[in-house]
Amino acid sequence: MMDHARSAISNLFSGEPLSYTRFSLARQMDGDSSHVEMKLAADEEDGGESNIENNRPHFPKRKTIGGNICFGIIAITIFFLIGFMVGYLGYCKQLETNGKCSSSSNGETEQTEESLPDDSPGETIMEPQPALSWNDLKQMLSKTLDAEKLINTVRTLSEKYSSHEAGSKEDEMFGYFIYQQFRDLKMDKVWKDKHYVKLQFKSRYVDNQVVNVVTILNESNDLMEMNGYVAYSVNSTANGTLIYANYGSKNDFEQLKSQQVTIDGSMVLVRAGKLSFAEKVENAEAYNAVGVLIYLARGDFDIIDADIVPFGHAHLGTGDPFTPGFPSFNHTQFPPSQSSGLPTIPVQTISRSQALKLFSKMNGADCPQGWDGDSKCKISSEVNVRLTVNNVLEERKLLNIFGVVKGIDEPDRYVVIGAQRDAWGPGAAKSLVGTSLLLEVARAYSDLVKGGYKPRRSVVFASWSGGEFGAVGATEWLEGYLSTLHQKAITYINLDTAVLGSSNFKVSASPLLYTLIEKTMKEVNHPVTGTALFRDTNWISEVEPLTLDNAAYPFLAYSGIPSVSFCFCENKAYKYLGTSLDSYNELIKSIPQLKKLMYGAAEVTSQMVIRLTRDHELYLDYERYNEELFSFVKKLVPYMSNLKEMNLSLQWLFSARGDFSRATRDLTNDLFRTDTANRLVNREINDRIMKVEYSLLSPYVSPKESPFRHIFWGSGSHTLSALLDHIKHFNKRDGNFNETLFRNQLALATWTIQGAANALAGNIWDIDNEF
Repeated sequence: MMDHARSAISNLFSGEPLSYTRFSLARQMDGDSSHVEMKLAADEEDGGESNIENNRPHFPKRKTIGGNICFGIIAITIFFLIGFMVGYLGYCKQLETNGKCSSSSNGETEQTEESLPDDSPGETIMEPQPALSWNDLKQMLSKTLDAEKLINTVRTLSEKYSSHEAGSKEDEMFGYFIYQQFRDLKMDKVWKDKHYVKLQFKSRYVDNQVVNVVTILNESNDLMEMNGYVAYSVNSTANGTLIYANYGSKNDFEQLKSQQVTIDGSMVLVRAGKLSFAEKVENAEAYNAVGVLIYLARGDFDIIDADIVPFGHAHLGTGDPFTPGFPSFNHTQFPPSQSSGLPTIPVQTISRSQALKLFSKMNGADCPQGWDGDSKCKISSEVNVRLTVNNVLEERKLLNIFGVVKGIDEPDRYVVIGAQRDAWGPGAAKSLVGTSLLLEVARAYSDLVKGGYKPRRSVVFASWSGGEFGAVGATEWLEGYLSTLHQKAITYINLDTAVLGSSNFKVSASPLLYTLIEKTMKEVNHPVTGTALFRDTNWISEVEPLTLDNAAYPFLAYSGIPSVSFCFCENKAYKYLGTSLDSYNELIKSIPQLKKLMYGAAEVTSQMVIRLTRDHELYLDYERYNEELFSFVKKLVPYMSNLKEMNLSLQWLFSARGDFSRATRDLTNDLFRTDTANRLVNREINDRIMKVEYSLLSPYVSPKESPFRHIFWGSGSHTLSALLDHIKHFNKRDGNFNETLFRNQLALATWTIQGAANALAGNIWDIDNEF
């Protein structure tokens, strides 16, 4: 009010109002990123007036005493009115709680804000933000988070839910336990989401016969009964010559081809690790193998008992593979369908002792260097092997459990924090650590809000089921609300497998979150060594892309929601993940500092959540994708001569990348000029920021046929990596190049990038698509 008065007086005396510089949105070095400094630019304004005066025609100024007296009277009157209004409002404020502030001289009582009904059409007046600095919040957080509660929760859950397979009675009871925990925290709303999905399980006997077996076809026809299984394997019998393909990567199969090993019609033995089961099977199918056997090699899992088998699934996708692209709320309402990511060959896990028995029958060439996961390693043989798989497909009810702590300014914008609840075995590291972190972060955050923190945006806490079968619960939720989630969900933070060791802090994330992660790493110390998690700026080069077996992957690649997953882990993976030995006792034995590491994971998560819910501007660094686009274009430049042979040019692609860069620059300028007190302008700016990730989903492919549509992190011919791989075939002249397909790839990639630039630019009149 005083500022307006000053401006009014200035208008009276000088005819030129003073103006204010914009609020500085630059994040402060002390971490208090929401702090803004308002400075009256009096010096600048004076200078501006001088410049204007110099350019005006010169007229003599008339000096009159009467005019000055009038101006003085007006100024005194204004100050008197201001004083009266301040006193009046102060008196009303004192009586506000009793609703006694009179609005007129006739004694009628005006309703206060608190007495208005809930359905009042008027806009609710929000409370002002409290003066809590970043350091205040950090101190409150450190006092609220409890390492002892974290470790006790893991221990208690492991005792109470030693078996909690997806869709089982135990899994459902586990879900209701979390539901009650959220309710006890007095969250703003707690609810359940039901899905009826098809999951595949092992059937031990059919007609009194063992159903999953491997038979070595020799004189004695040695038969090996299988203890484990791979979900979504084809139920069939396949015969083939046994070969060994290391981890089953494309390079591994190419190396076999270079050594004249026949893959077509073979039974492939591969070791677990490096890739998901589904990717190993996809590669084997691409080289026409008839079946796949997967085991735990001594070189990767040296402490695992030789009779232990791993568990996994063979669906090259996420969610229920029998409702691809749409939610599984009710199967009866949708036509029968099947994901293109399901395998067409049988797949089975075997123990190391069974794998060694197979190796003993092999008499081909020795394994290449680096392939010898076990002794007696051979890559081929003349031995035929028969694989029989007969699993059972069952419909199961899955429960996703949610709780929300609502924000004040933008309650319809939210951060989602999630963790898998189910597990194939005990699942201590697989699901119980993440679930314990979810519950503790939810408790600590709720306490922060009760203690005075006023978040601008909401936080949704989610417990998923069906994680072991490919993030089924999470994906079905995304499919159910796909049309709106990308407009409302700011970020997804995945807590699965957050602690698998102590040596390294590894991150997989969208580039939009790099700045947030770096800021957090500078604020949080390693819970064991005490040194900062942040080492140097080269940490970004060590960021690993989100993989298909990470629950954050569908949020990013399918829904276009910036996502992050992190872990404290060793160079080699935790040995017992995905096996029946993943128990609390083995976990605490392998990771003695589990309590401290879980506290560190909770601290990282909580700090990211506070930053995302606290500032006017969304903590998403949209400029990072400039670097990703530049890197992609740079990789294409060496093939310009190849493109000229097809009468193609990269000019349009260069132009689209340039438009994206200009759009980010213009958005930064708009942010600089924005008055952060203007909620409508802030929301418009944040809307543009939230469109960046989603606009990088290709609009030219079907979510049903190619669900992971992200041109950087998805999979399919629409991705930028697929375009690069395709042009390499033209350069090699190997006959695998399709010019028509490549032209489409280049055109659609260009227009996807252009569309992202347009979305970032904002208004249609600010867009220029002329090339």
